[in-house]
Amino acid sequence: MPFITLDDFIDTYFKVVQRGNGFFLSKLTFNKEKRTKSAFNNSSFQSSNFWSIPKVKERWNTLITGDKKQDYISYLINTTLKYKKDLKLLSIGSGISNTEIELAKNTHIFKKITCLDIAENLLEKASTSAKKQNLTNIEFIAKSIYDIHFKEQEFDVVFFKASLHHFDKIDSFLANRIKPLIKPNGLLIINEFVGATRHQFSKNQIAAINKAIALIPKKYRVRFKSRFLKNKYRGVGTLRMIIADPSECVDSSSIMPSIHKHFNTVLEKPYGGNLLMSAFRDISHHFYEVNKEKQQILEEIFLLEDEFLKHNPSDFVFGIYQNNN
Repeated sequence: MPFITLDDFIDTYFKVVQRGNGFFLSKLTFNKEKRTKSAFNNSSFQSSNFWSIPKVKERWNTLITGDKKQDYISYLINTTLKYKKDLKLLSIGSGISNTEIELAKNTHIFKKITCLDIAENLLEKASTSAKKQNLTNIEFIAKSIYDIHFKEQEFDVVFFKASLHHFDKIDSFLANRIKPLIKPNGLLIINEFVGATRHQFSKNQIAAINKAIALIPKKYRVRFKSRFLKNKYRGVGTLRMIIADPSECVDSSSIMPSIHKHFNTVLEKPYGGNLLMSAFRDISHHFYEVNKEKQQILEEIFLLEDEFLKHNPSDFVFGIYQNNN
């Protein structure tokens, strides 16, 4: 694993340009939790996120639900949870909790939803949103899962939405911290990055990412809030990963083997992201609205990723798993 790469310097420069000096200075602390919080508490920052590209959302909907207009939450409500009632759900690392608030609207299914996160300001916004919508079956707790006590088998569902990959020693965490919270035959539901730990992608994957970037014309490779072009992806060093957020993908490659070890698979939908995440980082904003040319570019990159996925495991997975106690 490279300790540092040229992209570390390039990306750090653009983070300062995009987020300001305050965000950079927030990383200059030896307190790991403070560095992690700084990655999520800066909710005012509007970035160029690949998952916000509408055509990417449609692609994911198709791969998960079979319908480009149906997202995984409505699919979950209309299938696995359709005939359930009085469920208690724990969402760990819920952040702004938009998904959990949508779930809470299904009062016939959910008796109580507990949202847990260390980012206080995000939970405050979530709580305000829930109150405006008169939702009384959802609560928000600003604590770490390690600092709160829940009863054994207290929940019917434990939910991770882009948060499980922030936990270390995944096998032990799932076996000793999460599994005991779930009722017999209860569910673990994830929508997660499950790829390489610390984003230490293989040479094969990095080469494929650069093939994707090469398909994008220069005019669409101008980085967010700059005049500079994105020309190549060189990978990320472990030092920057640790400094930026010590929890980021700290043991992500262990997620799928550990889940399969401790839970029974009900549904598992891999949906790629192996090339899209790195290829579109900092240039996604060009594709929030598409014309015929951009549509063609996206389709070519989607095909390239599909070909890559024929021989490599997906970096992102939506899955439903049953507690096998």
